[in-house]
Amino acid sequence: MLWSLLKILVFVAIIGLLALGAGFLMETSGGVQITVAGIEYTLGPLQSVIAFVMLVVAVWLFFKLLTLLIATLKFLNGDETALSRYFDRGRERRGYQALADGLMALASGEGRVAMARATKAEKLLNKPELTNLLVAQAAEMTGDTAKAAETYKKLVTDQSTRFVGVRGIMKQKLAEGDDDTARKLAEKALQIKPRHEETQNVLLNLQTKAQDWAGARSTLTAKLKSGSLPRDVYKRRDAVLALSEAKGILDEDASVEQQERAIEANRLSPDLVPAAAMAARAHIAKGKPRNATKILKKAWNAQPHPDLAHAFAEIVPDETPTDRIKRFTALTRIHPENPETRLILAELNIVAEDFPEARRALGDVVEKQADARAYTLMAAIERGEGSSDAVVQGWLAKALNAPRGPQWVCGNCHDIHAEWAPVCQNCNSFDTLSWETPQTPEIASATGVHMLPLIVGALEDQSDEDPVAEDVEEIVEEAEAIAAEIIEAGAEPVEADERK
Repeated sequence: MLWSLLKILVFVAIIGLLALGAGFLMETSGGVQITVAGIEYTLGPLQSVIAFVMLVVAVWLFFKLLTLLIATLKFLNGDETALSRYFDRGRERRGYQALADGLMALASGEGRVAMARATKAEKLLNKPELTNLLVAQAAEMTGDTAKAAETYKKLVTDQSTRFVGVRGIMKQKLAEGDDDTARKLAEKALQIKPRHEETQNVLLNLQTKAQDWAGARSTLTAKLKSGSLPRDVYKRRDAVLALSEAKGILDEDASVEQQERAIEANRLSPDLVPAAAMAARAHIAKGKPRNATKILKKAWNAQPHPDLAHAFAEIVPDETPTDRIKRFTALTRIHPENPETRLILAELNIVAEDFPEARRALGDVVEKQADARAYTLMAAIERGEGSSDAVVQGWLAKALNAPRGPQWVCGNCHDIHAEWAPVCQNCNSFDTLSWETPQTPEIASATGVHMLPLIVGALEDQSDEDPVAEDVEEIVEEAEAIAAEIIEAGAEPVEADERK
């Protein structure tokens, strides 16, 4: 009501000013003299103003007629849209202005304004390849997913906008949690634009999540060819995917192809611990212990790891403790000062009942880099040397409160995994697990209850007849009791069969 009243008042004021100006001009003396063909014309002030306005209008009409004449000539020369462009020029200008306003509103987060401008532009321009995308994005911003889906389907029908439509529907399916449909749409989108980096990443993530390792390797190759992935990163991730394809090579029905994939994974990335361990086991299954030894030594040189020691022990599973110590020299002489090397040596000597040598093998690990595993080994050494229960329990108490040592930790969400996996179980990110000490030392170690994996195997054969082995087994049982308390705190240790 106030706005209407204000407009009326402004209109009356303008009319009044015009009337006042006209009266002033009529009362003013003088004017303009124009001579045409010897005839002199004298115009008063008001007549001069009117003549000037008429001249401006005449010039404007002249240029409009000239433009119409040019459009007509173009039409006669074969340009079928020349006349329609001439008459639609104003309409088109308003449509593009509405489109620009809609884009600005979309960038500003004003969903409803963007939707209104998009609708106006759609009516004025009649160019769906331009306006449909704005309509779809504005509908998504306002929460109208049905309208957005309908518009994206229109975009799919046009060859020039098909990729945009497929990508839009794919993102909707991702938001809905329909990963299977989203993966199929991502594959289709990648066929349309093979070098689109975002689509490559989405498809790779969905394929690894669905354990489509062969498809993921194909997508990874596409990323390499498009230049969006460095070659060294490609080689490692390709090795991870090959390793994932080879999972289960130790099953009774494992195929030769799975064994070959495990070996291929190690060839692609020799420093990848799970690939080295699995490739070694594949060679053991083929009766090629020398190849297994070579692989494990190379991987141990890159990074000493307990899984490599376990695989190395499987090469000759029935050897005596003394023979095992001798054979393990191939590993332990590599990085002899590494804590993992010292811990493995201590474990081997405990199995061989050489407790003084086990203490020497540990060296200063207990003082400088002690974790629960080192303290538990010290408890086993003290029991083996005949120390009192108070001393043994003291070491076990330290093990309970000590950091749990390196584990498989996701670099994206920092979730801790009991064993390596290509995809994080918590955040579904691909190839983010690394062997490192977690930031939360109170969580149980990936080695879990059995922090003496090599001891356990020997105890099964010796506990019935050897009292020292029975004592060591008792220490392991006490470590299990401590780990049980850790479980109640929320951590889950690895089962004994898995550690063996």
